[in-house]
Amino acid sequence: MDARQLGYFLAVVDHNGFGRAAEHVHIAQPSLSQAIAGLERELGVPLFHRVGRGVVLSEAGRQLVEPARQVLRDLDAAKAVAQSVKGVRRGRLDLVSMPSPGIEPLTTLLDGFARAHPGITLTVDGAFTPEQVVESVRSGVAEIGLLGSAGDPHAGELTVLPLEDQPLVLVSPPGHDLPGGDVVRREHLRGRRMIVSQRGSLMRSLVDDVLASGTEVHLAAEVAHRTSILPLVLAGFGHAVLPSSWTTLAERAGAVVHRIEPEAVLRVALVSRPSGLTPAARAFLDVAAAYAQVP
Repeated sequence: MDARQLGYFLAVVDHNGFGRAAEHVHIAQPSLSQAIAGLERELGVPLFHRVGRGVVLSEAGRQLVEPARQVLRDLDAAKAVAQSVKGVRRGRLDLVSMPSPGIEPLTTLLDGFARAHPGITLTVDGAFTPEQVVESVRSGVAEIGLLGSAGDPHAGELTVLPLEDQPLVLVSPPGHDLPGGDVVRREHLRGRRMIVSQRGSLMRSLVDDVLASGTEVHLAAEVAHRTSILPLVLAGFGHAVLPSSWTTLAERAGAVVHRIEPEAVLRVALVSRPSGLTPAARAFLDVAAAYAQVP
């Protein structure tokens, strides 16, 4: 078993089949199939079950995914350590982020990191729940995860670095008829058309709490992709509850933003493995720690 075989194995896992995996690793599909077959012979177990034209992981394959990711990441870390005498100049850092923290503080963190380490390639995968972020870091898909939750995240053995609290705000279309000032109370949502995210998010929970209190609110749309919410607001489709990370973008686009009372906050944090991080990941956590200390 070698790193090349493990890389091919993970490519098939991540791209849901041999065809797209072969394109990703830039080899012919028969060569990829032969490499996986050789790995299976060496291990003595099938890693995939062939189903029609597709494949699904066998139980042995599922057990191999996380160790394979860790082996390849350890190899990357070893290379980076050998090069670290020259500073964190080259390499790659894999992150995963939820949508709202992915606006801020991720933009500021990436900008600060890139200024200090311009030679590092950054990749940012997406996740929609804190649990998905935690699992991506735990399984080795990403080294660092950025999440937002109502309270402390259930991160298990992972290290948690709190970054900031983002109050929830009401984003409204231009020409709205809400009361003047920069604050609205939850009862001011009575009769409003609301664009909401799916159940499980803090933003949706606030709207559900308003409904549970007896205030009549019209759920005009339930949107899975939060990046679709602001365009709907700007089109006059309805109002939306979002974290304050959206404020600058929303106001620049022409929406009106109000603070909501009583206040609810999204707690934004980074999660990472407690050990075995690459120099690039450690450098990113240093940037994040400095950000967290800014008043």
